Amino acid sequence: MLRRYETLLLLSPELSSEEKQGVVEKVSDIIKRDGGEVVLVDDWGMKELAYPVRKQTRGYYVRLEFGLPGKYVSELERNLRIMEEVFRFVTVKLADSFESKEEKNEQ
Repeated sequence: MLRRYETLLLLSPELSSEEKQGVVEKVSDIIKRDGGEVVLVDDWGMKELAYPVRKQTRGYYVRLEFGLPGKYVSELERNLRIMEEVFRFVTVKLADSFESKEEKNEQ
């Protein structure tokens, strides 16, 4: 059963726009591989950080909304921890149910 989640990523400020897009595509591919569906990718751009993270005072913020079976969230987070381009992340469950784009179109 798919549940709706949101993940906020803090990416390295040293990434080019192509590299940043590559990281987002990697994360989207992991979600899709595990049977999920990405609904929204919201690029917040470069922001000042409240405190230095890995000796950086700025970072790119990207928010993803997606549906994913609950048992695969830990796998997604494990992959995010391994990626050097991802400084920090937080994943939050938004809803216990998820309507895919196809289900919304049927209604």
